This record gives sequence, structure tokens and C-alpha cells, in this order.
Amino acid sequence: MKCPFCSHPDTQVADSRASEDGLTIRRRRRCTACDKRFTTYERIELNFPVVVKRNGTRMEFDIDKLKGSMRLALRKRPVSAEKLDEAVTRIQERLINLQLKEISSAQIGQLVMQELRQLDQVAYVRFASVYQSFEDIQQFVHVIQEIQEPLVAESFKTDEEPVKG
Repeated sequence: MKCPFCSHPDTQVADSRASEDGLTIRRRRRCTACDKRFTTYERIELNFPVVVKRNGTRMEFDIDKLKGSMRLALRKRPVSAEKLDEAVTRIQERLINLQLKEISSAQIGQLVMQELRQLDQVAYVRFASVYQSFEDIQQFVHVIQEIQEPLVAESFKTDEEPVKG
């Protein structure tokens, strides 16, 4: 790496340390020409797809915007920041694993809805109502029924052997 002080192309790494989160490596370097020291940081570069909005405009994926919309849906709900971060990480991993150059905002919305459905049903309905632009009460009823169907099916499951008669 080139020295920022004298532009000499040869530097040595004096010390390397990983950050607490494990996502960054801090390196202390020394220039072999001028003997000055400087710090560099090495971090993973993730390539997220470009988001294609409903109106056709394209924008860079913004993790803060994603987290903010999920946080808004989860407002005053009993979900920890840690659980929210885990859900956001799962969405990020899915986006990266898709290996797409572009993704529609609708597809990202679906990923968010899947995560919110697992985290908190009220937040799921809140997000769905805004995301899908609910216009009447029947749309709320439909989403609530979707949530209740698996719950009803679960209540009929049993671990007991059927009685043979």
C-alpha cells in the first residue's frame, strides 16, 4: 500500500486487529521510506442489487430505509432491537444470495412481510396495510384471516396416538 505521507509504494503491516463485530480489520502500517505510521481499515464490500421502484426509477439499496420501515411497523411492539437486526440480516443475506443486478421494491416488500409475519403479527398487518395500500376494512380482514389459518390448523394437531377401537 502506498504511504499517504511520502507516496512510497512499500509499507509494512505492524499490527492487525479484528473489530468486535468481526466485520472490519484495523491495520497499523509503517512506511519503509519515511518511517511514519498510519492506519487502514479492511471491510467486506457487499454488492446489493439496485432497487427498481414502482415508478421505474432506480436507486441504491438502502439498509437504513429498510430498517426504518420495519422499525415503524414494529413501533410500540414487544420485539427487541436484536430480533429486528437478525431479521434485517436475513433479508440482506437473501438479497445477496439472489445474485441479481436489480430487484423490484415489491420483491423487497415481500421479504419484509415474511420477516414481520414471523416477528410480530400486528407489525405484519401494519406493514401490509401500508405496503399493499389497503383501501377498505375487507383487506384487513383478509390479511388477519391469512394469519389465523395456520394458528387454527396448529390447534388441531396433537402428539397423541389415535385411539384404535
